[in-house]
Amino acid sequence: MAKIFCVANQKGGVGKTTTTVNLAAGLAKVGQRVLMVDLDPQGNATMGSGIDKRQLRLSVYDVLLESASVVEARATSDKCGYDVLGANRELAGAEVELVDVERREKRLKTALAEADAHYDFVLIDCPPSLSMLTLNGLCAAHGVIVPMQCEYFALEGLTDLVNTIKQVHANLNKDLLIIGLLRVMFDPRITLQVQVSDQLKAHFGDKVFNSVIPRNVRLAEAPSYGLPGVTFDPSARGSQAYVAFAEEMVQRIRSM
Repeated sequence: MAKIFCVANQKGGVGKTTTTVNLAAGLAKVGQRVLMVDLDPQGNATMGSGIDKRQLRLSVYDVLLESASVVEARATSDKCGYDVLGANRELAGAEVELVDVERREKRLKTALAEADAHYDFVLIDCPPSLSMLTLNGLCAAHGVIVPMQCEYFALEGLTDLVNTIKQVHANLNKDLLIIGLLRVMFDPRITLQVQVSDQLKAHFGDKVFNSVIPRNVRLAEAPSYGLPGVTFDPSARGSQAYVAFAEEMVQRIRSM
């Protein structure tokens, strides 16, 4: 059975998409069958996986409107080693079209259930806002991976996200829980970041992943080549950190 995880944070610019595509590539590298679902109309995770969003014949939009299955709409990223359920600007229209339909928040969950046997992991890249698209992701998921920078405002955003997850857990998805917090863009030379990291570990304990993703130029460059950093430059510190994170994820899921 596939384990389905949302990569979510209601604060923008914290590395959600970078984390999703690099974790997908890292999991593929350690032998897992992976589907990456792009739920953001900007389609950055799609482009960052080597798939041209402008050339998509079918996308997650068609899956949400039940005009195509996941198997029909997925594309394989040969360079990255995982499958992509891509997104483009069409997806922005899904918000409006889903307003009056039945089971609107469970559309993605139903679609992924049909492809369950094909994958070990499904990773969902959510938009930063709490929208119908994000709600579909949270309702489909077994858990949430929260990438966050070790800065003061990130703690504020984390409080909002935890409250959102509690509400979805109570009303729509009893399986949903926070799998863990991933510290990203981390620079140990900055005292504040070290202090916030210590606060996170003190407050959330083993919910904080051991893996830490350093601030890394090669990770930032990779999207311009349409690739995750793990594929673009496997020897980079950031890429190696994401592969280590993928291994930690596999171990954590086995122990759950």
